[in-house]
Amino acid sequence: MFDSLSERLSSTVQRLRGKGRLTEANIREALREVRIALLEADVALPVVQALIQRVQAKALGQEVLRSLTPGQALVKVVRDELTAVMGTANSDLNLAAAPPAVVLMAGLQGAGKTTTAAKLARFLKERRRKKVMLVSCDVYRPAAIEQLRTLAEQVGVLFHPSTGEQQPVAIARAALDAARKNFADVLIVDTAGRLHVDQAMMDEIKGLHEAVAPVETLFVVDAMTGQDAATTAKAFSEALPLTGVVLTKTDGDARGGAALSVRYVTGRPIKFIGISEKPDGLEPFHPDRIAQRILGMGDVLSLVEQVEQSVDQEKQRKLAEKVIKGKRFDLNDMKDQLEQMVNMGGMASLIEKLPGASGMSEQLKSKVNDREVHRMIAIIGSMTKGERRHPNVLNGSRRARVARGSGMQPADVNRLLKQYQQMEKMMSKLGSGGMKGLMRQMSGAMRQMGGGGFMPRR
Repeated sequence: MFDSLSERLSSTVQRLRGKGRLTEANIREALREVRIALLEADVALPVVQALIQRVQAKALGQEVLRSLTPGQALVKVVRDELTAVMGTANSDLNLAAAPPAVVLMAGLQGAGKTTTAAKLARFLKERRRKKVMLVSCDVYRPAAIEQLRTLAEQVGVLFHPSTGEQQPVAIARAALDAARKNFADVLIVDTAGRLHVDQAMMDEIKGLHEAVAPVETLFVVDAMTGQDAATTAKAFSEALPLTGVVLTKTDGDARGGAALSVRYVTGRPIKFIGISEKPDGLEPFHPDRIAQRILGMGDVLSLVEQVEQSVDQEKQRKLAEKVIKGKRFDLNDMKDQLEQMVNMGGMASLIEKLPGASGMSEQLKSKVNDREVHRMIAIIGSMTKGERRHPNVLNGSRRARVARGSGMQPADVNRLLKQYQQMEKMMSKLGSGGMKGLMRQMSGAMRQMGGGGFMPRR
């Protein structure tokens, strides 16, 4: 998300960052570029106008023009105003109610409510240690109830069964009773998709809201609809007392207009964003971190949280002990690291959170992708246990066999082994206590990867 916007804004502010002095003329020129970038990102026009006016008022003030580093001061102003437009800080779910706290999901057809309901259940179960129950009140879409049942099993939460012959309000009331009997902390109610112009369907969801009295009413909207997302969210907020918004399919949205528009247009905070189709593909929305990401400053805090939640801590502990004891880092260890990288959302998810990622060339971004990581895992998977433990035995004939077994070329195997050797050197430096040497090795390896160390795409 934000790829095109981030690229334009980053290049604009970068030109100003190094200037020793800013004038009204070059600030106005920069803000014209920012305005065009926001409009191209499909940000709603009222949001663009308000944002530019606020940035201009501060940028032309003494705070920036008389700053020792005016370029950096202007970047800070742009970052702060982007953050303010999106809501300043993360707005958490309010579950402070007598159990079960009810969360009602509303939205248009095809927005991803059902998958989002399951992702939210998983989030609450794993990160908040809540006992969660899911129920579907979608009696219109074929197999909607069965879909949610399957997802509930996948994420390991309770599910209240229902049928297409039942009335949605009756389903919701029965689920609320079942949640109480099962001592569930949270009941998530999935509803049928509806258009805000369909009065009968809007009356139905109002009846559902009245029947279960939710503590949270979340509007689920597809980020790829751009500024239309803000328009439909506003229409729903006039019919229902929405408490927040969930943006879905942000991994397919390169513009980011919805994220920058929804809060300003509706007055309702964005609470979560869907970052992938996986069950764990839901993240709390942090406006400050998103603003930094848009400006190419990275999002290191989210990256650290992602690592803490996704990495197998026990495996990492064993690897650290192994390296510190001077034992050799082998291809089994490398395979484990690659698999954990995939579990963290893949290379693209990690790289976009690194400072300066927006300045990477498209050619380099295309090389650093999950496809190549999966191919590296496949190559290691085609080796015998002995070859993984002792890579030195991989002579020409063995490499040719591994290449055939993984569907690759011997050159691909050679590149993998070269990368393994670089990682093995890093680990040996760490084991011998040479942290400075390790950092130099890592820096060199990253430069090589940037220069084409990863296997080229086919």
